[in-house]
Amino acid sequence: MTVLSLLDLDRALRASWAADTCSPDDVAREAWSPGNPAWGHCDISALLVHDLLGGDLVVGEVDLAGDRQGYHWWNALPSGLQIDVTKEQFRRGQRVTGARRVVRPPGPLPRRWEEYIRLRERVAGHLGGPLPAPGGGSAAAGVDSGASPFVEGTESHQR
Repeated sequence: MTVLSLLDLDRALRASWAADTCSPDDVAREAWSPGNPAWGHCDISALLVHDLLGGDLVVGEVDLAGDRQGYHWWNALPSGLQIDVTKEQFRRGQRVTGARRVVRPPGPLPRRWEEYIRLRERVAGHLGGPLPAPGGGSAAAGVDSGASPFVEGTESHQR
């Protein structure tokens, strides 16, 4: 069994984020840059953390000065601790509200699958080995299974 620290995971994610794993919806609004590496990576990063640590996915709405900007994703671990590995991307005073736990969609995602797999492969390389199978985390009973920004035609988060 491989022993990792949260710092190992954080470093691997940061070294793996790039323009080709950033949400195309976000790139259309603002180019990805090494100066804000977390930009446009919340959805697939939350999935990857879920693969490794389990727990639940959490989604909230991004608001900037009263204008809804889209969605933001992070993780709630089984202990109740919440981890948001991409919250630093919000640099213009955005607020995330209306947080709710959601069920992870089964199987390949209808959108962002290629970017998710690319990110998984890079993170695995940085961590030195294969990762657990996608979707390996647990979903809590009674969580919201309604509309998901992972569904075709919706956006992970917008500005």
